[in-house]
Amino acid sequence: MHPAEYRPVRMAQSRNRMGRALAIDYGRKRCGVAVTDPVRIIASPLLTVPSGELEAFLREYIPRENVTDVIIGYPVTMNNQPSESVKYIDPFIKRFRKIFPEIPLHLADERFTSQMALQTMIEGGVSKSGRRDKGMADRISAAIILQSWLTGRENKKQELKER
Repeated sequence: MHPAEYRPVRMAQSRNRMGRALAIDYGRKRCGVAVTDPVRIIASPLLTVPSGELEAFLREYIPRENVTDVIIGYPVTMNNQPSESVKYIDPFIKRFRKIFPEIPLHLADERFTSQMALQTMIEGGVSKSGRRDKGMADRISAAIILQSWLTGRENKKQELKER
């Protein structure tokens, strides 16, 4: 990659820090992307992007849609150690932090999201042939990662209120 591609993207400074949160289920071939509404009530699958095109997509989407937090599914083993596939994700994380230094990047445990996505498709009545659409599973996995992150943040806020 050419060093100019690492130019940080300048974000508009906003008095209100609240904006959309975006989640990525990063894969070697494709990435599922999910996003919240502007007030962070609903996490919805957005699209699937080829991994090689993800940075270009984010450069365009993040400033346009006022994304203020990015969550990436980070694969860990059952004993909480990074899994083998982090060798593909870590370089992306490093590039992301150079391109978007002002955007907080949160790592989220993505264990079982693929199985949860499949179960969601079954319960949603998606046909067997439809469930073979790996892109759909990636988008749903990203939405599950995002919803888990939102729920975790809400639980922490509630705990602080109760103290």
